[in-house]
Amino acid sequence: MEFTHLGRTGLTVSRICLGTMNFGPLTSEEDSHAIMDAAHEKGINFFDTANVYGRSVGKGATEEIVGRWFAKSPANREKTVLATKLYGDMDEWPNEGKLSALNIRRALDASLKRLQTDYIDLYQFHHVDRATPWDEIWQAMEVAVQQGKILYAGSSNFAGWHIAQAQAAAKERHFTGLVSEQSIYNLIVRDVEREVLPAAQEYGLGVIPWSPLQGGLLGGVIRKENEGVRRTEGRAKEALEKLRPQIEQYEAFAEELGYEPGDVALAWLLHQPAVTGPIVGPRTMEQLESAVRAVDVKLDDKALAKLDEIFPGYKTSPEDYAW
Repeated sequence: MEFTHLGRTGLTVSRICLGTMNFGPLTSEEDSHAIMDAAHEKGINFFDTANVYGRSVGKGATEEIVGRWFAKSPANREKTVLATKLYGDMDEWPNEGKLSALNIRRALDASLKRLQTDYIDLYQFHHVDRATPWDEIWQAMEVAVQQGKILYAGSSNFAGWHIAQAQAAAKERHFTGLVSEQSIYNLIVRDVEREVLPAAQEYGLGVIPWSPLQGGLLGGVIRKENEGVRRTEGRAKEALEKLRPQIEQYEAFAEELGYEPGDVALAWLLHQPAVTGPIVGPRTMEQLESAVRAVDVKLDDKALAKLDEIFPGYKTSPEDYAW
């Protein structure tokens, strides 16, 4: 496993982040614990979750699964850089969601209880809250830091200007502000290249891409269909038909390089500026094994140029659309 610092911090994290969203709804607790054990064995120390994960079996269920794994052994918690999130409504009653000072206090304490820990390394805003002023948000986070309940703050699904706004408000308060941004980013969806990545680089945020395989479309979907291993339906099928010529080129190029398509997609992200490491959310042990392989895949300039040709990206704004 390779390691890097999370953004401008001194915090060392693995270049693969273990996503836990499938724990509970799609992966049993026993298998989830086995996957987390294996992740540590493979050198992955960066785990990501959220208070709303576990939706189909109950919001908070995923954090509880992780918490019971921590409870098994103090070493599990000590070896883990733990990231969780708040924003989504946990109940229908008022103040059970968003980023008010009240919800930050309540949601944080609830996550700590479910996770069976006394602190969270990276506490992330799952979405921007346009109704709550940054002074209120940062005051609540400062209190949490002073109490020793969190160490760092991060964002998720923010626009570039939201990052700039957050950092400007934090600077006025002499507070660290955001140290990471979690965005959808992969070879197919590259919108963050216009403004989010430049903002992250400017303010020293580590970018943690989610959906690195775009729902499996970059994981060898056509080959798996042809082999009868996988059948796409609904939105995935519509997206595949729209992108089929590009994905066919992509899978052929991955084969030419001698790698699995999913390994190439993850490795491509690891070659991008500001990217700390993609979040992989394995449902099975086999999917975890596949994700770890990507760290060893090195893409030269020629290969990166070919991938840009198959899946064109964006220039930094305003050059992307103006002179």
